[in-house]
Amino acid sequence: MTSIAIIPARGGSKRIPRKNIKDFLGRPMIGYPIEAARLSGLFGRIIVSTDDAEIAHIARQQGAETPFTRPAELADDQAGTTPVVRHAINWLLEQGEAPELVCCIYATTPLLTSEYLVQGWQALQDRPEKDFAFSVTSFPYPFQRGLKLTTEGGVAPFFPEFIPCRSQDLEPAYHDAGQFYWGRTQAWLGDGGMFSDRARPVILPRFRVQDIDDEEDWQRAQMLYRAIHSTP
Repeated sequence: MTSIAIIPARGGSKRIPRKNIKDFLGRPMIGYPIEAARLSGLFGRIIVSTDDAEIAHIARQQGAETPFTRPAELADDQAGTTPVVRHAINWLLEQGEAPELVCCIYATTPLLTSEYLVQGWQALQDRPEKDFAFSVTSFPYPFQRGLKLTTEGGVAPFFPEFIPCRSQDLEPAYHDAGQFYWGRTQAWLGDGGMFSDRARPVILPRFRVQDIDDEEDWQRAQMLYRAIHSTP
């Protein structure tokens, strides 16, 4: 089964400028997901979709392809992931390539490893009626007992009915881990949603998940990476 990886990496990051290629513990950030994709052995091609010449150059140095330039209308702050993946798929189809599976891997995922990419691939092999498989992780605390700040300077529960409940009696909750999204080509091009019964979860441990949106996130990701890779 032909599989292709698409790594979106636009040049206009604002909260952490140039974060897709910023040095992360001695390597450009984008090098980590490229390496994970390569080590998985799953992909015929690893393509970085970018509008930025410097990102394209570094992506090639790290072992990916940049066979096209992402159009400007898909590279602004409002551009979603799915249109970017669809653009890449349509480009491949125009070249006469029709991959059966496409995996979107985010560029800022230094904690991702190839084993979880393999688990996502296998999840779709095991259940051919499913269209997507993507990474999720559990909330570290029951979201049902979450609190909000009130306009009066106090706190209030989002779900008052769950406050008396013990944590162990509440249903575990998961959220999108923001690392990778496997999908069948026709599912990517279709109108159905990913967050539905059409998708299978690939559960990651919480220590393997860190959104990187600001400097505090960046530092926490570095601490996690160092802890994971430290020797006893």
